[in-house]
Amino acid sequence: MTIHSKEFPRPPRGAAAVGMLDELAPFEAGLIHCLRLADDGPANPGWQSLAAHPAGLAALEAMGRICTLCARYGRRPLMRHSAGCACLGADEACLVEIVGAAMSGEREDAMLMASLMLRADLAPALVAEAQSAGAALARAHLAAGPVH
Repeated sequence: MTIHSKEFPRPPRGAAAVGMLDELAPFEAGLIHCLRLADDGPANPGWQSLAAHPAGLAALEAMGRICTLCARYGRRPLMRHSAGCACLGADEACLVEIVGAAMSGEREDAMLMASLMLRADLAPALVAEAQSAGAALARAHLAAGPVH
């Protein structure tokens, strides 16, 4: 028996909501926000606000490179929710975990998770960009003051 039908279609793989942004730590929610803004580009006022800080721009650029890697070499399209959505998508949650593992020195774990998203030979590139994005966003948050 399948629960998916014409009346209840399955969301695209990776887009399924697995949580809510307000359940994440502020830094993790910031990563998701940065990922979503990287896709929107300079036309979005939120992108402009984050890009006004050099570390924020570096985080957006690293997230853009992650999106490019996933678009070119992904096992399937990377799914993101819109900038204003309160849900956390499955692919977004995976990227938060990759960034967290990469930043805490758990490189092998980060590469294993990255290889689920794109070709295994490109996992090191994704992990390097994830570490860059996380570090830049951390600098931007520190420069902005405490997050409440």
